[in-house]
Amino acid sequence: MAMKKSRNSLNANRGGSLRSKDLTTNAVAVNVSDSAENRLLADARIIIDTARANAVRSVDFNRVMMYWHLGKRIFDEEQHGKDRAEYGTYLVRNLAASLEPEYGSGFSYRQLAFSRQFYRAYPIVNALRSQLNWTQYRLLIQIEYLQELEYYELESVNHCWTMRVLRCPHRQFYPTSK
Repeated sequence: MAMKKSRNSLNANRGGSLRSKDLTTNAVAVNVSDSAENRLLADARIIIDTARANAVRSVDFNRVMMYWHLGKRIFDEEQHGKDRAEYGTYLVRNLAASLEPEYGSGFSYRQLAFSRQFYRAYPIVNALRSQLNWTQYRLLIQIEYLQELEYYELESVNHCWTMRVLRCPHRQFYPTSK
């Protein structure tokens, strides 16, 4: 509305000088426009930052799923439903020797062993939390006791703990019954 007033008053005064009322109306129109542009810019930044954060989370969770599926496949191949495998180390070493040159260090013997351990700790894929990344899961699966693992998993999700917090001697956070 302020823009229309300012245009109309400018059109009416084309032949002469602008009056102070016209300058005030113009300033209001510019301020409204600046304010709208600032809101637009702020909203655009939020949209972009949110999309980027979601993309990172999506990539992180797809990586978690990849390692879970690798762990399941390794477990199924080496165990054939048994609790202990006879040739598990040999199988994982050979798989790593084939995958690592092609795909990089994320498929080393150690990473593949972690993926097998990950699958063993989380055999139900729907139990995985999209808020946690692979590094956090790698730290969690090294916790020996199930109740303690569940505690740190929930705390990590509820309080957005990073891997640095999880890496601290975790016994300092876990409530003990002493």
